[in-house]
Amino acid sequence: MTAGGEALSLPLRTSEDVVRMRQAVRELCVKQGFSLVDQTKLVTAASELARNTIDYGGGGQVAAQLATINMRKGVRLIFSDQGPGIPDVELALKDGHTTGNGLGLGLGGAKRLSSEFQIESKPGQGTRVTIARWR
Repeated sequence: MTAGGEALSLPLRTSEDVVRMRQAVRELCVKQGFSLVDQTKLVTAASELARNTIDYGGGGQVAAQLATINMRKGVRLIFSDQGPGIPDVELALKDGHTTGNGLGLGLGGAKRLSSEFQIESKPGQGTRVTIARWR
């Protein structure tokens, strides 16, 4: 796997940061030749995860990079925070489960919109979610 030469790291602390992150993810998708549907899927998943990073993780960052594997082009995003963590990841991925005021579709929805999804979380140590979408 290679990083195609383009990588960036953005803070996630405010709504304005989410807007900037969405624009940056869309630009990376365009560079990789994603269809509008695939762009929208990744940007939507990224928005959900960015909101979770801010709302539940107390803020953090996203690292975004172009990726190539076996001639396939993609975009990989890594969301990380140093927040309270997720005590039960399996439960958090179930539709309808929420610890906030939302619908409880964020993590599961982001997983469905991604080609790859990995979550690492430990109570008191924060959360790291890695997603990728491939063309």
